[in-house]
Amino acid sequence: MSEFNSNLQTAKQLAIKAAAQAYAPYSRFKVGAVLTLKNGDTISGCNVENVSYGLSNCAERTALFSAIAQGVDLTEIAQVTIYTPSDEVYSPCGACRQVMAEFLSAETPVISTSNGGEQHWTVSSLLPHAFHFDIENYRAD
Repeated sequence: MSEFNSNLQTAKQLAIKAAAQAYAPYSRFKVGAVLTLKNGDTISGCNVENVSYGLSNCAERTALFSAIAQGVDLTEIAQVTIYTPSDEVYSPCGACRQVMAEFLSAETPVISTSNGGEQHWTVSSLLPHAFHFDIENYRAD
């Protein structure tokens, strides 16, 4: 097994464990996500629902926000791996795509796995022509 496939299987297993922690009483669709850093460290996230559905948070955003809260250098994120408990492979939602475009390199691999397979993208292929703001040169006068 290649190193990539071995790392992907490890990330998928961690995403499955993260999904088990999800709070999803409304959809009953527990999703896990794992950020793999270039040094091999990982940060997990799961979806957390709320009765006011707009206040829910997806697994991908939970993992990214956790990385930010932990002070992780986001340029060190090598890959995002998602697990959905289904036979079909699902792509990240639009909100997660925009958040990934905000914080990750356009070429960061995003891999969605399920019981039925996997699909690979990059951040830029998931959200072509993403909205960006040049915060470095922003001046509030």
